Amino acid sequence: MLNFLRTTLSRSLRMFYTVARIMVPIMIAVRIAAQLGLIEQIGTLIGPVMALVGLPPEAGIVWATTALAGIYAGIGSMAALGDSLSFNVAQISVLGTMMLFAHSLPMEQAIVRQAGASFWFTATLRVVCALLYGSLLAWGLNSAGLLQEPVSLAWLYGQSNATQGGWQGWIDWLWGTASSLFMTWLIILGLLLTLSALEKIGFTRLLTRLLLPLLRFSGLEERVAPTTTIGVLLGLSYGGALIIDESRQQNYSPRTRLLALSWLSLSHSLIEDTILILALGANIWVALVGRLVLTLLIIGLIARLTLPGSALYRRYLACASHPQDA
Repeated sequence: MLNFLRTTLSRSLRMFYTVARIMVPIMIAVRIAAQLGLIEQIGTLIGPVMALVGLPPEAGIVWATTALAGIYAGIGSMAALGDSLSFNVAQISVLGTMMLFAHSLPMEQAIVRQAGASFWFTATLRVVCALLYGSLLAWGLNSAGLLQEPVSLAWLYGQSNATQGGWQGWIDWLWGTASSLFMTWLIILGLLLTLSALEKIGFTRLLTRLLLPLLRFSGLEERVAPTTTIGVLLGLSYGGALIIDESRQQNYSPRTRLLALSWLSLSHSLIEDTILILALGANIWVALVGRLVLTLLIIGLIARLTLPGSALYRRYLACASHPQDA
C-alpha cells in the first residue's frame, strides 16, 4: 500500500510538472493580455460564435486555447481569467464538452494524418461537432430550464483578479496562480487514484466490452474495433500509434482508417479527460453520454456516405493507401 501511494504521488508530481510547463505560460499570457485590454477585444471578435452556444465572449478564449494547446492549457486560461468568468451548470457543461471535442488540434490531427486520415477533414469535423453539440445543448437546456444552477470556480482561480493593476494586482495574481496550480495537482492526484480504482474493480474492462458493439454498429470493421477501443479509452496519441502499426500488418483500407480515426478524433481519453471536465462542474450526461451518442451518429453517417466506390469518398475523403504517405 505504501509503495502504491509513493508511486502514485511520484507519478502525479511528474505529470504536474509536465502540465505546469503548459499552463504557466498560458496563464502569464492571459494576465498580460488582460492588463493590455486585449481580453475585451478578443472577446468582441469571438463573441458572436460564443453567443451561438450560449456562452460569454471570454469563454471563447478558453476554448481557443484548448483547441490549440490542450485541455490543461484551457483550464490554465480559465484560471487566469478568474472571476471575469461566471457559469451555470449548463454553460460549464457546454464549454467542457466543446473542450473535449476540440483540443490539441495541431498535435493530435498531425498524428491522425500520419495514421492515414485527412488532417483538415478530421480537424474540421471536431470543430463543427463541438459547435453543433454546443448550440443544440444551449438551446435545449435553456428552453427546458435545466442545469441552470450557478457553478463556482473560485477554488480554481483562488483570489486572483485578472484586471487589477499595480504591484498588488500582480501579488494577488501570483497567489491565485499558485492556488490554481496546487488545485490542478490535487485534480491530477485524484485522477490517478480514480483510474487505479476503476482498473481494480474491473470498470475499464467492462467499458471496453461495452464500447466494442458501439464501434461495430457505427460502421467500423470488426478487426479495427479493438484497436480503436484502446484509443477511445487511453487517448488519440496511443490509439493513432496503434493504428499506424496495425495498418502495416493488416493493410487497413483508407476508409477503415478514416472511420477509426474519426471516432478517435471525436471521442478519446474517455475516462481521464472526462473526469477533468467533470471536476470543473460539468454534467456527466452532457459531457460523456451525449458526446458518445453524437459520435456514434456522426461516424455512422460518414460510414454510409463513404461506402466503397462512392463519389463522395473518392473526391473528398480518400487518403493515400499508406499512412506514411497521407
